[in-house]
Amino acid sequence: MTDRFSEEDVISNVTRLTRSQLLSYVEGELVRPEKSDTGYIFRRVDIARLELLCDLSHDLDLDETALAIVVSLLDQLHAARQDLVTIARALDSLPPELQTSVLAAMKRP
Repeated sequence: MTDRFSEEDVISNVTRLTRSQLLSYVEGELVRPEKSDTGYIFRRVDIARLELLCDLSHDLDLDETALAIVVSLLDQLHAARQDLVTIARALDSLPPELQTSVLAAMKRP
């Protein structure tokens, strides 16, 4: 099973995606594939993102401007979640009394 897909592979796999939509999403940087001598190379995460873009554009009738806003917010949410995971791991590595102090400080208004 491959982790790299050509434009043709993507259009075959993402059935609601047209070539013009794909190029529009790439040009609008809603998806950022690698560029090679033979064209764009997409990863599995790119395909998942394209599926989401198709769902949002087709099912919710969002235009490209709205898609860019929604995807940006989702990216920010994902980054915040990753930051929280990092903070939780850092807290777990602290001595128990320090963990208690930090958690108490977080509960203060």
